[in-house]
Amino acid sequence: QVHLVESGGGLVQPGGSLRLSCAASGSYTSLRNMGWYRQAPGKERDLVAVVTDTGITNYAASVEGRFTILRDYGLNTVALQMNSLQPADTAIYFCNAVANWGTAYWGQGTQVTVSS
Repeated sequence: QVHLVESGGGLVQPGGSLRLSCAASGSYTSLRNMGWYRQAPGKERDLVAVVTDTGITNYAASVEGRFTILRDYGLNTVALQMNSLQPADTAIYFCNAVANWGTAYWGQGTQVTVSS
């Protein structure tokens, strides 16, 4: 089992920055991918950014150049640094991790609202 706890969401003005953090705990040997997804009202949950166990990163086109995913392999944490935020980035952001046995786990989600 993998337990994920997110923090760092909130309200920010357009052009501002936020940093989301996610800490993993539980009975696992290792984690494969760790990443962030988001879900806006009435829309599906979409990938924002992911980092593999070897450090390869992948970003959604809409956040490329503005968001950075950061993983600490020793602490089993993953962060999402979000800069130049836009109203279209408003969503619930979910942390995701894939355990060594292949099962994916989700955090409870944290709200990010970009509004003036």
